[in-house]
Amino acid sequence: MTDLDIATLPPDTAERTERVIAALRTVHDPEIPVNIYDLGLIYRIDWRTAAAVEIDMTLTAPGCPVAGEMLRWVEEAVRTLPDVAEVKVNLVFDPPWDRSRMSEEVQLELGLL
Repeated sequence: MTDLDIATLPPDTAERTERVIAALRTVHDPEIPVNIYDLGLIYRIDWRTAAAVEIDMTLTAPGCPVAGEMLRWVEEAVRTLPDVAEVKVNLVFDPPWDRSRMSEEVQLELGLL
């Protein structure tokens, strides 16, 4: 599961990161009806400046037919936040995604636990 340790971030960065996570939860994988954050597709959220965020994400499978669209969906969702002026989304495949990255809630929802 994606486990960003928000508690260790400075308060202003933690608040901005929480808003990014909320925006990411509005983006759903088209093949698995779950948001991409709880699905474990978000590997990193990094603030380059107070208004510029960089996100590393992966896909459930490298050959995902909507890969380009998903990157755009992520960028658009995060760009709607009032304190975000710039969003860079990187597609990464290391480490490869697997079911263990999903939150327990999602695994329960999908009948995997």
